[in-house]
Amino acid sequence: MAMDTTLRPTTAGGTGGTLGTRTSASSRLTATRAPERVDDTTTTAGASSPTSAPLRTSGGASKLSGGLQDQVARAQQALDYLDRVANQLETLKAELTARLASSRTAAPRPQLDTQVRQLTQTLSARKKSGGGGIDSNLNYSTKPAVQRFRIRGLDVDSVRKSAPQSISFSVGGAGGPQMAVNIEPDQSNQEVARALDRALAPMGVHASLDENGELVFSTPESNWSSVRDSIAVSGRGRVATEEIPANLAPQQWNVGGDSGVQVGNPDALRQSLREVVQALERVHRSQSAASNALAAASNEVSEAETPPPDVELAAGDFSKAAASTDYESLVSLTSALVGVSRDRVLALLGLR
Repeated sequence: MAMDTTLRPTTAGGTGGTLGTRTSASSRLTATRAPERVDDTTTTAGASSPTSAPLRTSGGASKLSGGLQDQVARAQQALDYLDRVANQLETLKAELTARLASSRTAAPRPQLDTQVRQLTQTLSARKKSGGGGIDSNLNYSTKPAVQRFRIRGLDVDSVRKSAPQSISFSVGGAGGPQMAVNIEPDQSNQEVARALDRALAPMGVHASLDENGELVFSTPESNWSSVRDSIAVSGRGRVATEEIPANLAPQQWNVGGDSGVQVGNPDALRQSLREVVQALERVHRSQSAASNALAAASNEVSEAETPPPDVELAAGDFSKAAASTDYESLVSLTSALVGVSRDRVLALLGLR
């Protein structure tokens, strides 16, 4: 008798219906009508044993491979984008260096303005073209890119000065879930940040200290619009958030190309050059990280597509059973072979 392994929702009043699948033979056989199609939609109780060789198109390995293929695609997309940004930054670096090396009366270089506009456009297309793992500072991660922000009036010093206190946060409309955190006077800045992070994490928001020891919050970029417009703090209601701008902001440069206004202002050129050099360093680190992620995911895809060692063991067990003429062996073989068509045999042999 086959075992029912159906998973049902545990939430009271759930309307989602039954989750999971039944492993009984009857439930697997209802999807087919003709014996010649049994290889597509059926399997027998004997064939569902752990030693059976699954078809590559329906086994767990193919699902795993599909997820890894997505990782490979995202890493490749990130590398393509980073390569494009790196080339533009290198060109801008050379152009800015040449501008600084020229005399104050040198003729304007219109190509500089064009290159700045091209970089600005490329950075604006990051969310669409970067594969989802590159943040506004061109740092790469296998996780979704995040938006960093501050909550106006909520800094680590003011929080500690008001301790002991309890702070409640909510994200969403009125009546939404609230999470509270207790702040004690003896807590360090890092401990305060960790306490806030634990309280906010269920809402998809995290808290930490930046390189200057200031309190900074973050949330996935896909979640930023809802957090920005609806985060509330107890006693203050809805609070104002301030998006932390990217370190590289070419749209704010005033390097003077067509007009030549800034030809005689080396300070502005040097500042732009510093931003370009720092951005190049981050891009190179991100290229290395994306390359490593791509190699790791590609290797896992290859391993996922390779038949597991159990296939060889199952083949050996089958050969031993086929060599025996006792009643139990014959029953096992007959049950295992019911509905096995030529196409299924060919598919299994193709796994080797």
